[in-house]
Amino acid sequence: MAKKSAIDYVCQSCGTVYPKWQGKCDACGEWNSIVEEKKPSAEFSNLSSKKQGNLIDFVSLNGESQTYQRLVTNLSEINRVSGGGLVPGSVILVGGDPGIGKSTLLLQICAGVANKFPNNSCFYISGEEAIDQVRIRAKRLGLADAPVRLASTTSVKDIIATLEKENPSLVIIDSIQTMYIDDVESTPGSVAQVRAAAYELIKIAKKKGFILFLVGHVTKQGSIAGPRVLEHMVDTVLYFEGDRGHHFRILRAVKNRYGATDEIGVFEMQDNGLIEVENPSALFLAERQGCVSGSCVFAGIEGSRPLLVEIQALVGNSGYTGAKRAVVGWDSNRLAMILAVLEARCGMNFSTHDVYLNIAGGLKITEPAADLAVAMAVISSMTNKPLPADMVVFGEIGLSGEIRAVSQPTLRLKEAQKLGFSNAIIPNSFAKDKKQKLITGMTYHEIGNVQRLISRFN
Repeated sequence: MAKKSAIDYVCQSCGTVYPKWQGKCDACGEWNSIVEEKKPSAEFSNLSSKKQGNLIDFVSLNGESQTYQRLVTNLSEINRVSGGGLVPGSVILVGGDPGIGKSTLLLQICAGVANKFPNNSCFYISGEEAIDQVRIRAKRLGLADAPVRLASTTSVKDIIATLEKENPSLVIIDSIQTMYIDDVESTPGSVAQVRAAAYELIKIAKKKGFILFLVGHVTKQGSIAGPRVLEHMVDTVLYFEGDRGHHFRILRAVKNRYGATDEIGVFEMQDNGLIEVENPSALFLAERQGCVSGSCVFAGIEGSRPLLVEIQALVGNSGYTGAKRAVVGWDSNRLAMILAVLEARCGMNFSTHDVYLNIAGGLKITEPAADLAVAMAVISSMTNKPLPADMVVFGEIGLSGEIRAVSQPTLRLKEAQKLGFSNAIIPNSFAKDKKQKLITGMTYHEIGNVQRLISRFN
């Protein structure tokens, strides 16, 4: 009888296990990401199965629960994204592209907490940079005098042994992919190492009750590298987004056990670090030119925050056999759907035209409420007729050409009026909904289908 192999082949991008090595992972499509890892010993597996478990005590849903005293940082955008402040004992995973500013942001958080609460011990542990490198960044940010305890190490055992003797309030690990445990026979950054290191660090954070930040690398697809279970183990997952060509940075919460998801914080990257943006709508529209064809202002919602951004479209004659579609900051499949609806329901022809779409400022929009603004920007560029400079637009477009209602329209309109907009194109259902209130001082243009949208440009 053939002896079972003591080795598994594990994809380092998604964690899929294979019985033998292969060049491409069938689950995530990555090449050369599969490496061999030793299986747990049979004695270890049998030991857990022989041990008898204890009985579980069940309680009712109605009962007294522990109240969390949040630690309010000096950065209001961090407090917004986290749900009102950092919860002691919580574990926060921060991911983002290389060089986007993750280490800068976390050093500012650590120094800010240390300065605001001198009695709290704040630890910054770097596995990627030497101590001198972190000190250079601290001097550039003006944080060299902050009472932050700094170290550079990659051994999880050393970190845990040190934290057991200390009484930390905030610990930052930069990054989890550089940490290793001697007992795990694989290289740092592998699925087994990341999973084991994160488990040990999370366990001591829950035991000691301190706030733990873990920095995570991201793959080419934008997801956090390593096992997917890492995002399930932590309490909060934050993505630091932005385009290197722009100085805006967006901190987005995609998971939060202590607050709302899809909340965002807006920062501006400057020479002295990341600066909070109190009114991002005004900043995103600061360089907007007046009446230009192909430009439309969209009133969106990111989490609980209303946000006005400029959607730019450019439609031109195609010089090639196949028309080109280029999208920045929006879903390209969504643009293809909008163009198909305009062709089928309005008789427009884009087969011989190149279409370019851009969300100004480097912001990424995911909500379908931007459909109507995108359609108006495309039609404006196609007909070379600009929209009024004081007009905002929002609404979802269905495949039959109808304009559907969106969430929180009143909040969108209040933000638009605050910035001086007096006209709004809205879905028909907004005025019929008795729960929604019209904002006085604004002129509304209700549209129920895309055919009426075309008539505005005739």
